[in-house]
Amino acid sequence: MTTVAADLAPTGVLRASINLGNPVLAQGTPDAPTGITVDIARELTKRLDLPLELVCFDAARKSFEALTTGQADICFLAIEPARAAEVAFTAPYVVIEGVFTVPQDSTLTTVAEVDAPGVRIGVKQGSAYDLYLTRTLQHAEIVRGAEGVDVFRAEGLEVAAGIRQPITQYVAQNPDLRLIDERFMQIQQAVGTTKDKSAETVAYLTDLIDELKSSGFVAASLSSAGQSSTLVAP
Repeated sequence: MTTVAADLAPTGVLRASINLGNPVLAQGTPDAPTGITVDIARELTKRLDLPLELVCFDAARKSFEALTTGQADICFLAIEPARAAEVAFTAPYVVIEGVFTVPQDSTLTTVAEVDAPGVRIGVKQGSAYDLYLTRTLQHAEIVRGAEGVDVFRAEGLEVAAGIRQPITQYVAQNPDLRLIDERFMQIQQAVGTTKDKSAETVAYLTDLIDELKSSGFVAASLSSAGQSSTLVAP
């Protein structure tokens, strides 16, 4: 076993935390997950000659907790300051966008208008956009739930936040809603591991992601999963 393999997977099995709650990054079921994150995990273990265990969750916060509590060796999460205190991230491999949806009769039409007194925003607890809005909003109130759109509906909130692709699909299925097309954030998705890993290990992961982007691996994986290849990070 190489030095990187031994450092990254001390149990001899690489345990990759997969967030099935983000449909851009992972699809399928806990028993048979697919998508870009699964493909990267498999490519990594192929190169390191390690067996792979996919540990699946339905939310980013659970994926993060799996890494920080020793249940996983790598994760696939958005780069956020609140996470970077405990996670060593690579450069991003995918960039997605956070957007808002509102009722059709809402007076809100821009991102700037959303951050106002009396505006309540439904978010998925512990998501990248929850963390981002928590540290950037000045006036609006965040209401957290298992899913942002669910708490938005259940509590009659003014706004729901989410990832562009699933939010756009949700709006298309609910004609009483409309999308504020302007993004409120860019979400940089990266591979992460714990801060106690060696500089060599983190550099190996970073170089791997750079290679997988430049070689077309990431674009091809996204396309095969029905996602746009334009999401590949620069």
